[in-house]
Amino acid sequence: MNWTVNDLHIILVGVLCAMACALPGVFLLLRRMSMMGDAISHAVLPGLAVAFLVSGSRASWWMFFGAALAGVLTALFTQWITKFGKVERGAAMGIVFTTLFAIGLLLIEQGAGNVDLDAGCVLYGALEYTPLNLVTLFETEEFLIQMPHAALVTGSALLLNILIIGIFYKELTLASFDAGLAETQGFRPKVIHYLLMTMVAVTTVAAFEAVGSIIVIAMLIVPPATAFLITRRLPLLIGLSLALAATSAILGHLSSQALPALLGLPETMSSGMMATMSGFLFLLVWLFGPQGLLKKQSRELVAPPTL
Repeated sequence: MNWTVNDLHIILVGVLCAMACALPGVFLLLRRMSMMGDAISHAVLPGLAVAFLVSGSRASWWMFFGAALAGVLTALFTQWITKFGKVERGAAMGIVFTTLFAIGLLLIEQGAGNVDLDAGCVLYGALEYTPLNLVTLFETEEFLIQMPHAALVTGSALLLNILIIGIFYKELTLASFDAGLAETQGFRPKVIHYLLMTMVAVTTVAAFEAVGSIIVIAMLIVPPATAFLITRRLPLLIGLSLALAATSAILGHLSSQALPALLGLPETMSSGMMATMSGFLFLLVWLFGPQGLLKKQSRELVAPPTL
C-alpha cells in the first residue's frame, strides 16, 4: 500500500470521530442506555432536513443546530413516552427514532431532492471525500499546513466531550451508578441525564458528515463494550475505549484497501470497515480477553472437582 497525504487525512478524521463517539458511549453503557445513541444518530436526520428547508442553506451552523436540537428532542420524547405512556424504555426508543428517521428520509427525498443531501451519505458518510475540503491552519512561503474541515469539527467535539467529562466527572459517575444516591448528595440526575444526551447529540452531528449515522452507532457502542470486557475501573475503561476506537479507525482504513485487493475486489468504504474492525476487536477480547470465553473454559477444565 502506497501511503498518501489523503490516507493520513482519512485516518485522522476516522480516529477523531471514533474517539469522540467512544467518550459518551462509556457513560451510555454504564447507564444501560447504549441504544439511545442509536436512536439519536437516526433521529438527527429530520433536524438536518428541516434546517435546510428553513434556511435554504447547507451552512454548517444551521445543519449543526437543527440536528443537535433533533437529538435532544429524541431524548425528551423517549423520556415522556416512558413516563406518561407507561412504555418500556427500549420500546419508547424504537417508537421515537424510527418515526423521526422515516420523517427525515421523506423530507430529504421530497423537500430537498434537488440538493446534495444524499440518503446513502446520510447512512454511511463520505469519509473518503473529507480530504477534498481542507482548511489552511498555517501558511508561509515555505510551509503549508492544512487539515480536513471534518477533522476540525470532530476534533472540537472530542475536546468538548473531554472538557465536560473532566468538569462533571464525579456527577456523571455517581448518576450513572446510583441516581438515587446522586440526588441525596445534592446532584440533579435528570440534569446530568440531559447533559449526556446533549453530548451524544452534538457528537453524532459532528461525526455525521464523515461516517454517517450507522457507523456512529458502532463507534458509540462497540469500543466501550469491548473495554468493559477487560476492566470495570472507570478511568481505565475510558482510556481503553479511546484506544480501541482509534485502533478500529486505523485498521478500518488499512483493511478497506488491503483486504479487497487480496480478494481481487475493488476498494470498499473505510467507514464500513471501521465498524467491522471494531466488531472484530470485540470478538478477539470476548474470546481471548482476561474474562474471555476460552479463559473461562480453561479454568473450568483445570479446576479440581468439588466433593
